[in-house]
Amino acid sequence: MPTEDAPIPAAVAETNLWSGHTSQWVHFWYYFFCVLLAAGIAVAATVFGLATAGIGALGYLALIIPFLMWVFRWWATKCTTYELTTQRLRIRSGILSKKTDEMELFRVRDYTMDQPFLLRLVGLGNMTLITSDATTPTLAMRAIPGIENVREKLRTAVQNERDRKRVRQMDVDNVEDGGASLH
Repeated sequence: MPTEDAPIPAAVAETNLWSGHTSQWVHFWYYFFCVLLAAGIAVAATVFGLATAGIGALGYLALIIPFLMWVFRWWATKCTTYELTTQRLRIRSGILSKKTDEMELFRVRDYTMDQPFLLRLVGLGNMTLITSDATTPTLAMRAIPGIENVREKLRTAVQNERDRKRVRQMDVDNVEDGGASLH
């Protein structure tokens, strides 16, 4: 029976293993659309400006629209960061209002790494985590640089944290038969 005089075990120091964010390459087609939109606006403003003896030059002000679209998407991606520590994975996101979501590593049940051809060409990859976390049952980290290294760090950290907390995952197969095959 525990008493109040029992010593409290020392907390294990949490250290940062990796931090990063999604690459801007994930928005390639969005940025390409912004460039096409800007080119279309520039051509239209030039043609309209020549036809109206310079009055259409105000059309160049419309170039601010694709520029702001580009900047907002770039900023939103840059403001989402992932931080892998020895005990948890933190996801911080938001431009004006910030949101921090933390997932304890012992809750990670499975993870999948994939590298689509175009991302692999630029040294990026995606990782999807399946967890037992109530708020984040599936977590996708897209276009992460050095994904193989991140996967290995995550794998090691998950195993170490499960050992430290003495947590084991129990796989139950064939639950549909009501456990009849266990007899």
